[in-house]
Amino acid sequence: MSEATAKAAKPAALTPDLCVIGAGDRGIALAAAAAAFGAPVVLVEREAAGGRQGALAAKALVAAAARVQEAREAGRLGFQLDAPRVNEARIQDHIQRALAVSAANQRPERLAALGIRLLRGEARFIGRGSLAVGDVVVKARRFAIATGSRPEIPALPGLAALDPALVLSEDDLPGLTRLPERLCVLGGNGAAVALAQAFARLGSAVALVCPAGILPEHDAEAALILRQRLLREGVALHEDSAIVQAEGRRGGLSLTVSGPDGDGTLPVSRLLVAGPRKPDIDALDLDLAGIRADSGGVIVDRSLRTANRRIFALGSCAGGAAAGSGSAAGDDHVGIVLRSVLFRRNGAVAPALSPRVAWCRPEVASLGDTGREARPGRVRVLRWPFAEVPAAAAAGRTEGHIKLVTDRKGRLRGVTIVGDGAAELIAPWCLALKAGLAVTEMAEVPLPALALGDASRRAALGFHAGATTSPGLRRLIGFLRRFG
Repeated sequence: MSEATAKAAKPAALTPDLCVIGAGDRGIALAAAAAAFGAPVVLVEREAAGGRQGALAAKALVAAAARVQEAREAGRLGFQLDAPRVNEARIQDHIQRALAVSAANQRPERLAALGIRLLRGEARFIGRGSLAVGDVVVKARRFAIATGSRPEIPALPGLAALDPALVLSEDDLPGLTRLPERLCVLGGNGAAVALAQAFARLGSAVALVCPAGILPEHDAEAALILRQRLLREGVALHEDSAIVQAEGRRGGLSLTVSGPDGDGTLPVSRLLVAGPRKPDIDALDLDLAGIRADSGGVIVDRSLRTANRRIFALGSCAGGAAAGSGSAAGDDHVGIVLRSVLFRRNGAVAPALSPRVAWCRPEVASLGDTGREARPGRVRVLRWPFAEVPAAAAAGRTEGHIKLVTDRKGRLRGVTIVGDGAAELIAPWCLALKAGLAVTEMAEVPLPALALGDASRRAALGFHAGATTSPGLRRLIGFLRRFG
């Protein structure tokens, strides 16, 4: 075959109904759902299907560390265990088993069986309605960008000159085979706090450097409880502090930390960066498709559409009206895009309805308004501690509380739960806030006896506390008593 003939034999352009860029969890979920309805789908991924699994690996690591801590604290329930010994190889096996469950649904063979065509390679837009993946051109009716985000390593003086293996991110956790002897975690969000606590529980000496304090995305009371727990468990906290210099040293690195009390030096084995992440969209040539983006990601409206009405963005690469909701919204983004692509029905992303969870122990889950900025008299705050919940006392886990924020008529505005199982306990409140229910309605929901959910009911019943001292209501009850 001549060179001219070879050049002429370019593959024909693909023309699916939907092209999904990014085969992470959300990209695969969207592609699989669309294919299940019979829509032709092309899925593009430059790496292995499944995308980055750092968050799942982190959750598995946190769970393993929690079991270790439970063994240390077993004496509270009346029995004593030997000091637990951490087996690094078995912890890595536990993490890999967790990842394998997710990977089973992401295999190319399964995707092909669902009718999804998987393309491997770097995707880039070459027009408003066309995408190139190597030599293959995709001209889809609709596109969805689900490329996710990647760690943003800060440009610290001296860091670039160090061995890259000394600097870790959440995405490195699936391949981490040895626990650092001395670890510095940079960041104060939920992921940073949970990882700092987990490594400390597994035996690392951990320092947590928080430029904006711990858990700035959650209620201040929740942050206080976690601060006290971290200090009890031996984590060295450096709040309102920043790393200003990094230098190599034998067996690790030396970090200069500047804080309210001046500068200090931290000698550590590894630095784990767990702060904000950067949308992974640089290689897409978005401008050629008429798509606008900024540092927060692809700019979308509430229906997750970009400036090009045929193209959507979802997950942690989506900015604009979806900024901040990608990492917390579960598959909510998938449903919004699916309804638009298949049924031409516009949904609306609602960041205020997306629960925020820190997987530390105790867990912190919050939803909607925390009441921080409300003016006095505009809201009511209802609170119930787990220390007064029989189920929590029976389990020996009484730390934390449920806090509800309502308006003066009892309409729910926000929820914060601090305690074991907070991520599960907030689920019915997600439904209540979305449905516009009042706390009085939630107080009437029958719940299982001796369950932790009783704390939710007790907190909701607190809305009626003021009524018990109402003179008018007492007169009414007295009047009715006369009739037997």
